[in-house]
Amino acid sequence: MFDISSQALLAQLLVGLINGCFYAVLSMGLAIIFGLLNIINFAHGAQFMVAAFLAWIGFTQLPLLLGADFKINFWAALVLAPLIVGGLGILLEKTLLKRLYHLDHLYGLLLTFGVALVLEGAFRNFYGISGASYDPPALLQGGMDLGFMFLPVYRAFVVVASLLICAVTWFLFERTKLGALLRAGTENPKLLQAFGVNIPLMITLTYGFGVALAGIAGVLAAPIMQINPLMGANLLNIVFAVVVIGGLGSIMGAILTGLALGLLEGLTKVFYPEASTVVVFVVMAVVLLARPAGMFGKEA
Repeated sequence: MFDISSQALLAQLLVGLINGCFYAVLSMGLAIIFGLLNIINFAHGAQFMVAAFLAWIGFTQLPLLLGADFKINFWAALVLAPLIVGGLGILLEKTLLKRLYHLDHLYGLLLTFGVALVLEGAFRNFYGISGASYDPPALLQGGMDLGFMFLPVYRAFVVVASLLICAVTWFLFERTKLGALLRAGTENPKLLQAFGVNIPLMITLTYGFGVALAGIAGVLAAPIMQINPLMGANLLNIVFAVVVIGGLGSIMGAILTGLALGLLEGLTKVFYPEASTVVVFVVMAVVLLARPAGMFGKEA
């Protein structure tokens, strides 16, 4: 069980760190949406998937439709796909979700779960479930020989970019006037609205931003994961567990827990692979028994 080479251990830790980066960015978006809007966004995984498909379609399908010289490269997709997915999220909030704010959380969960099924079904109908590949940009191809392991450049980029996104988002929501207004809006929206703050617009843009974070993660994941309609659904259960462990609505909890559980999952794959698919849920059960509000959540 413990006869593991250092190269294999470090390689799995790298895979775990990369998975942890995706968990952190996705769960951060979920935490923002739930913490500020009290919406359980079950469509988060499908929105992640849509962004990955948009990147792939822009690079491989548009040239076939519009001409060989017209394609959207990775860097453009990294900006455009999250904006498009965030815009679709804003449309969803303005047309459907806003009607459910005064109802039980279960209605929002069921609505977003239905949206996820519609999106997954639509992409499965057009593109099947076999999956598609997406090459990293030329600038990030190849790797670096670190002596003890070979590090692909793109995977190193994903780690750095994800950590930067997490840091900027945390600073925006926890250390700026805008973040203070958003937090105040969740606690006493009527008072804040009396001071002239447009609460409905703030709620809409917050949901769009949380969805755009899923879009960023989707584009970053496209060159690493096989792009298929179920790629988001496969991650969503783990991401929800990350949010619960970190504390519902806690941005810092989502970031730290996502990274930690990714590394733990990688270590488990090295020493006891059979448990790697359940270790996150075992941790969730233990944390909920000891601290029902999560590691960083506030007790009611």
